[in-house]
Amino acid sequence: MSNKAMIAVALAGLMGSAAVMAQDAKKMDAPAKTEKCYGIAKAGQNDCATKSGSHSCAGQAKKDMDPNEWKKVPAGTCEKMGGKLEAPKS
Repeated sequence: MSNKAMIAVALAGLMGSAAVMAQDAKKMDAPAKTEKCYGIAKAGQNDCATKSGSHSCAGQAKKDMDPNEWKKVPAGTCEKMGGKLEAPKS
């Protein structure tokens, strides 16, 4: 095989690899779909304020599985974990 042919094969391989890597990078940039899941947070592990207004920040849940506390979870997994997609009615 001549030097020109070997260089051409090497460049073709690099171009193909770059195209595959670019596609993988686009997939990684896509945000994962999530949803708020009420009633699954453990004490001190909630993601943000309660709807009832008992506190206004993450990490302030006082008890496990409080129905007013929520965590973000991958879409479609909340109810499988025993949670609810809506806060309880006041």
